[in-house]
Amino acid sequence: MEETVTLSKDISKEELLHRMRHSCAHVMAQAVQSLYPGTHLTIGPPIEDGFYYDFDSSHRFTPEDLEKIEQKMKEIIEGNHAFKCSWHTKEEAKRFFEERGEKYKVEIISELPEEKISYYHHDNFTDLCEGPHIDTTKRIKHFKLLKIAGSYWRGDEHRERLQRIYGTVWPTQEELEKYLHHLEEAKKRDHRELGPRLDLFSFQPDSAGAGIIYWHPKGTVLREVIENYLKETLKKRNYLFVTTPHVARVDLWKTSGHWDYYRENMFPPMEVEHQPYVLKPMNCPGHILIFKSKIRSYKELPIRFAEFGTVYRFERSGVMHGLLRVRGFTQDDAHLFCRMDQLEAEIMQVLQLTLEVLKTFGFNAFDVKLSTRPEKFTGTNENWDSAQAALKTALLNVGLPYQIDPGEGVFYGPKIDLKIKDCLNRQWQCSTIQVDFNLPQKFDATYRDSNSKDIPCVMIHRALLGSLDRFIRILIEQYAGLFPLWLAPVQAILLSITEGQNAYIQTIAEKLKKENLRIETDLRSEKIGYKIREASMQKIPYLLIVGEKEEKNQTLSVRKQSGENLGSYSLENLLSLLQQEVLEKR
Repeated sequence: MEETVTLSKDISKEELLHRMRHSCAHVMAQAVQSLYPGTHLTIGPPIEDGFYYDFDSSHRFTPEDLEKIEQKMKEIIEGNHAFKCSWHTKEEAKRFFEERGEKYKVEIISELPEEKISYYHHDNFTDLCEGPHIDTTKRIKHFKLLKIAGSYWRGDEHRERLQRIYGTVWPTQEELEKYLHHLEEAKKRDHRELGPRLDLFSFQPDSAGAGIIYWHPKGTVLREVIENYLKETLKKRNYLFVTTPHVARVDLWKTSGHWDYYRENMFPPMEVEHQPYVLKPMNCPGHILIFKSKIRSYKELPIRFAEFGTVYRFERSGVMHGLLRVRGFTQDDAHLFCRMDQLEAEIMQVLQLTLEVLKTFGFNAFDVKLSTRPEKFTGTNENWDSAQAALKTALLNVGLPYQIDPGEGVFYGPKIDLKIKDCLNRQWQCSTIQVDFNLPQKFDATYRDSNSKDIPCVMIHRALLGSLDRFIRILIEQYAGLFPLWLAPVQAILLSITEGQNAYIQTIAEKLKKENLRIETDLRSEKIGYKIREASMQKIPYLLIVGEKEEKNQTLSVRKQSGENLGSYSLENLLSLLQQEVLEKR
């Protein structure tokens, strides 16, 4: 039986756009197979802001090919072809796609539990698909193919290498142009370009393997500034810093449950003296071992352990992306051990701390979700209800609007996820607060109450920035590499006009460094215009220019990276300007 797709009059804009993107992916697939016979289809889903399709083709797609594909898509769209859905048995579906040589579709069908399989058709094109789609190709008007990327079938680097074509489609030309402008801005800010150019970090895939970050001196300074700020902030709130090993016996991860539920994301074990050890994917078991290393009294709680802990996760080659997805990264991790009656106060303090920290880094817009009890969970209903109530109350008391994400809590407890919005209005998952009844019970982590009875504690997992590496990616793109002065790896550079000022510049540089400012000098025999351009390209906030006049007057000519000329400053006034800006973390 075949059904023609119809659209409800009250369909939402979001739903219509989702269907339009899905349908545009099908039109693109039809165009590709028409232009490049022998191309095999895999999957082509709608995604946020667009769509993609993965192809197995002997033809290597180029940017010039995208123009040809777009033109063919326009011809198909103009045909005003209706989208239709039909249902078939599993065997019929396998036979249909086998006859067309679509082995990837056959593999998908073989793994489907359903006996009834749906296709979607338009014009002479048929694809295995659940839908939904728009009613006719004529609705697709304002689209653009964006780029070509590599991928692997099922994200597995041991499987077939594929080619992915990304595109976007919007209801109006204005919205399409706005999005394309947004992409250009994002391209200018891409941390994968800016990071190496600013000498912050590099990847060495040929020497060290994929997904491993090498932090250069300037990048390490940036990390240290962030860590030192967080350490000072946390110590004021009675956090205790700990350090846990990078490896542990597999038995530890069996106790925690990671070995059963998370093994595919862990590196393979290594044998040490006939015992299997593994690189840690999480810091929490280590913190629990420290907590339970001695008897804890109810009077000691809450206990807050924090660590900048580097963890290792086996990310597949097809999903790694700059600093966003890597195989080794550092978390600003903390675990809070408390009693149930302390839970609400602890959550509220963490929320207040989170807002303070994120606003200091320049983020003021947030989306917050409260994820509640899933179908399968550990702990009692009573504890879950208390924990969810504590999370809700804390959110209300702090004044954070939030949405309920029903049933999306992790099996060990409910959680709050906080997403920041950057200058391009993109969302990034950073902060998370998770209540955990499970791990303390697995490890028998208890405290002794007033009746000398051992009671399982409640543990809160919390990360403010999430991955430090990923957060630096966000900062690079938020500020386009021009960090606020307090974060800048190099805060000011002294530039000589002639060699005659070198001794004076060295004296000034030493005085500024003694005041804990991060200063560089450029004493090369180059023209001052060249030095200024180069320092500006390095995104150094302040350029301090010294010639004969400045040395004679014991001053400096102060210029901002933007080109704004602030005029002549004495050393004392310059110090006051820089130190005040650093102090205020503007």
